[in-house]
Amino acid sequence: MTTPSTRTRFAPSPTGLMHLGNVRAALVNYLFAHQHRGVFILRIEDTDAQRNFDLGGKQIIEDLVWLGLIYDEGPGKDRGCGPYYQSERMPLYQEKLAVLIKENKVYRCFCTEQELERSRQRQIALKKPPRYDRTCLALSADACAAELQAETPFIWRMKLDDSLSFEIHDLARGLVRFELKNFSDFPLTRQDDSVTFLFANAIDDMTMKISHVFRGEDHLSNTALQAALYHAFATPLPTYWHMPILCNSEGKKLSKRDFGFSLNDLRAAGFLPEAICNYLAIIGGGTFEQEILSLDQLVSVVRFDNISAAGQVRYDVEKLRWLNHKWIEKLDPHELTNLSMPFLTAAYPAVAMMDQAMITHLLQTIKTDIVTLADAVQALHFYFNAPTLSLGDITHHFDHQLPAIQACVMEHIESITAVDSFLQAVKLSAKEKGIGMKPLFWFLRFALMGQQDGPSIHDLITMLSAEESYKRIKRLAE
Repeated sequence: MTTPSTRTRFAPSPTGLMHLGNVRAALVNYLFAHQHRGVFILRIEDTDAQRNFDLGGKQIIEDLVWLGLIYDEGPGKDRGCGPYYQSERMPLYQEKLAVLIKENKVYRCFCTEQELERSRQRQIALKKPPRYDRTCLALSADACAAELQAETPFIWRMKLDDSLSFEIHDLARGLVRFELKNFSDFPLTRQDDSVTFLFANAIDDMTMKISHVFRGEDHLSNTALQAALYHAFATPLPTYWHMPILCNSEGKKLSKRDFGFSLNDLRAAGFLPEAICNYLAIIGGGTFEQEILSLDQLVSVVRFDNISAAGQVRYDVEKLRWLNHKWIEKLDPHELTNLSMPFLTAAYPAVAMMDQAMITHLLQTIKTDIVTLADAVQALHFYFNAPTLSLGDITHHFDHQLPAIQACVMEHIESITAVDSFLQAVKLSAKEKGIGMKPLFWFLRFALMGQQDGPSIHDLITMLSAEESYKRIKRLAE
């Protein structure tokens, strides 16, 4: 159903680099919002000042722009629900906390970390689920006043009503029921008066009128506690989708040890943003008639009405590489040149002084061999570096025909300035001598680029120039 009240959000923490799980969450929220003509919001959850890695979320914003996931509301785009940095929303959290205090829905907890850990270990030893034992809920008013007089540090805990249960609507699981008797009173603040993720996250979603919350399956248990907060403020719950966790080929949660976990890794390896979004949108999402899909196409074809409740999705880097190759094939010549230049200039400084048209020509010649942009470096290695093969390195490829091939090539080498005539003469001579075309071209390709597979001999000679090709072929033939 199309409705302007659809509001989704991507709420990353700037405590580390963007990884594929983040990107997938942002992408899904973007696609759903655009599919329903709604609003896609960026909120930076930066309350953990000590661990903040990306001040101001600048890298997060840059990454979203690079991916094409442009937010409708967020930093620099306030539409009345800002600010969009949690660190700037502390007055709002204090205001909401004051409401809960006034309504006696929270209480002070003076327990130390050591006391909490001892209690937890006792419960584990008794084979009970470890949860807060409500020690401080039982404190008398006098005992509480004494702790405050002594300036004992404390936090505020939510007082759960064990008799209540909540149902949430999850797009994959349908109705999910939570019994609060299975959960413990949870912290809303820390001892330094800052607020916890659970509290700030729920308050922000309420006040920003978020209609749909799409996040990882590992947040499912958090949802019960946030449902209690929604109930405390008499606010309707949003619709949820707790998405399957991305796993590696072994079924383990994807981590920084796995290639491609970090978005920076993929960018550095030459993956295109179109391919990354394309891949993350179609994995675990059923069958698609066409798999090479732009963001606009994904908005139209990704379905949210028949989502699998699978607990995990396997990350297949080979499928991502295939999609990336397909997207590189779609690039126009000048775009491929511009995107490849940073990789080429880093490997071959001489590229910076070359004619742009020549670089474009080189890339178009080897384009079919490029899976990622970084592959252009290896694919053009032969152009900047003459092969160092000796005759002994290639003799096993030609059996007894090698002397005849050498003689055939050297017989016509002087005519190489006229590429077509040279190749025609060499092929005719080879045919007369009973030499197959495959070994002939293998020899020439070995001489020109040091390997048996690659562009056509005509293209190679044209790329290298007749003079350079003459030197390389003669060096190997002699």
